[in-house]
Amino acid sequence: MIATDEGTPFATLSPDLIVDAVEAAGFPSDWRVLALGSYENRVYQVGLEDAEPVVVKFYRPGRWTDAAIAEEHAFARELAAAEIPVVAPLEPQASEALGDGPVPVFGEFRFAIYPRRGGQWPELGTPDDRQWIGRFLGRIHLVGASRGFEHRARLAPAVTGRESVAYLLEEELVADYIEHRYQQVTGELLELVEARFEAVGPLRYLRIHGDCHRNNVLWTAAGPHFVDLDDCMMGPAIQDLWMLLAGQAAEQREQLADIIEGYSQFANFEPAEASLIEPLRALRMIHYAAWLARRWHDPAFPRAFPWFGEPRYWERHVAELEEQLMVLEQS
Repeated sequence: MIATDEGTPFATLSPDLIVDAVEAAGFPSDWRVLALGSYENRVYQVGLEDAEPVVVKFYRPGRWTDAAIAEEHAFARELAAAEIPVVAPLEPQASEALGDGPVPVFGEFRFAIYPRRGGQWPELGTPDDRQWIGRFLGRIHLVGASRGFEHRARLAPAVTGRESVAYLLEEELVADYIEHRYQQVTGELLELVEARFEAVGPLRYLRIHGDCHRNNVLWTAAGPHFVDLDDCMMGPAIQDLWMLLAGQAAEQREQLADIIEGYSQFANFEPAEASLIEPLRALRMIHYAAWLARRWHDPAFPRAFPWFGEPRYWERHVAELEEQLMVLEQS
């Protein structure tokens, strides 16, 4: 029986179960287990006998179907086969104890095992570095455009924005004294976001990384490699570019130009999509608060985000949304 995302979803995920799952997949462990920073899923480095450690990810129960996870794994392996530096899951060396579905299951948990890869989060401080990462993103999207996902999410303002707002209001999670301001600013923001998407016209949706911020890119002397395709989806190309940008508006424009220069060596970029950066930023801001709220029953979240839900949090969040509204109105 697969665990559910109710109560404490990872309560039964013990060190013994972690090691047993890795060994059931055919990787003899030396019992060294190190928890890595992850909240949506649980991710551990596990030492192996006479081999480099591996990284094992246990999926949050109830979030994805077997078919959706299988598409994530297939996309990663497809990219790796095209010699794109993406960390793809290893094939189990034994499968008798892992269920008969498309995704390995041990105990109550779906999981995947990955090779360990080192590196640092990129600074992207030079045009060469930005063009370099742009070239790899172009190659990812060239592969991603060859066919679509059938079982994974599709980026849409109504899903990302309006459902997030509705959840927070229905659960009465926004501080009472600021709820009216929250409703007003999110309503105006989402109207502008949807209008901007409509103004751009029909978007070209393709398979994308979906959560391509700098924490999901590791940099070595050999260049960048991409990790964590847990949020891969159908979406426009710009979704994988804008979260790599940092700094003031002028700096971000310069960074984006460099990334697109590298990107365009392998894939076509539609310039009109650049106008979706601020709408996408607004959607992420709205969605992030709802994500924290939906996960609050998981003990890892109150420990990691103790400030969430306090009056000062809502004051700051609403103020940031109001600032983002001004940015959208002026852009």
